[in-house]
Amino acid sequence: MENRKKRKDLYVDIRKAIQQELLKELDFSRELKEEELLELIDEKIHETALRQGLWLEERKQMRREIFRSMRQLDILQELIEDPKITEIMINGKDHIFIEQDGWISRWENGFDSEEKLNNIIQQIVAGCNRAVNEAAPIVDARLENGSRVNVVLKPIALNGPIVTIRKFSEKPMDMDKLIELGALQESHSRFLEKLVKSGYNIMISGGTGSGKTTFLNALSGFIPGEERVITIEDSAELQIHTIENLVRLETRNANTEGCLPITIRDLIRTALRMRPDRIVVGEVRGAEAVDLLQAMNTGHDGSISTGHSNSAADLISRLETMVLMGMDLPVAAIRQQIASALDIIIHLGRMRDKSRKVLEITEVCGYEEQGIRLRPLFVYHYDSEKLEKERELKNVAKLQAAGLLSL
Repeated sequence: MENRKKRKDLYVDIRKAIQQELLKELDFSRELKEEELLELIDEKIHETALRQGLWLEERKQMRREIFRSMRQLDILQELIEDPKITEIMINGKDHIFIEQDGWISRWENGFDSEEKLNNIIQQIVAGCNRAVNEAAPIVDARLENGSRVNVVLKPIALNGPIVTIRKFSEKPMDMDKLIELGALQESHSRFLEKLVKSGYNIMISGGTGSGKTTFLNALSGFIPGEERVITIEDSAELQIHTIENLVRLETRNANTEGCLPITIRDLIRTALRMRPDRIVVGEVRGAEAVDLLQAMNTGHDGSISTGHSNSAADLISRLETMVLMGMDLPVAAIRQQIASALDIIIHLGRMRDKSRKVLEITEVCGYEEQGIRLRPLFVYHYDSEKLEKERELKNVAKLQAAGLLSL
């Protein structure tokens, strides 16, 4: 055990020394191609291997690590490239946790220094035109592959830079894959397909990590390809490849250079002037709920969004609260707006075995004095472990208009 530790310490010292030598010798006045950089790394490792007796596997590993450190995301690159890892949680330079198959475990590696971690953070946020520093220590960003990144720096984060990366599959998960994984049954997928094609306004609800964005991606695959669709997100994550006339909009934070923030509300209002057939909002969590409901109520049928909640009924309560954040209206008027705008709520949940399932498909049936009437159409029963039919859809006008009622 002691010899193994000494060997590992020697390996780390050699790698750091080679990196420092390369940084001193590189010509930063011109852009170095990847092949050139790899050749230089190979030369340095070869020279050192002769002196220090590095093993072949150590040389291969060192080559990868040095290249990742200088051109990619250092030790994170290995985790980013591993398709089995769905979440990466960095609590300071030495404490890294990963989620795999729904289970969280600690990763054995760490960053060489807090400075290196900070450099990686700056590289990530700069890649999507954002900034993070002590004056603005919180930022949402994304990686090139669409993975969602949240960063919190000191002095807000007491135990060092905190980075949370939610990974998404490079190949978007479609409805067929969700059926294969048991998230829902094929008959329910066909039912939802008809609703989307007919222009029903849909909200996807669920808790953190329940798969809302993944399901939104899959559901968006049912949107007819000839329509003009505008997506609006805090950080662009949706991967819609079936729409040719697609416009993707992303919010912007204020920065120290004087750029004003561009919010979800601003983007929804702008989208209404861009002749959309549908608007897809990644998530509503505040006053933008007002604008989304107004869009749904002014002819933009088929709009889809997601929201955090514990149930379909809870989503209605949260929407009421969010509307009040943006507009001072009587609760009765807000409920009428919600009931008029929204047609369907799809509620997702995460099970004990860490799988994700559709737990409820609920119809919004209008407003009465007691509140908004909800009719569960399909409900997941834990004893049978199936999403079973409770009632038939009552509001079939859009299905009739689209000629899909009898299909």
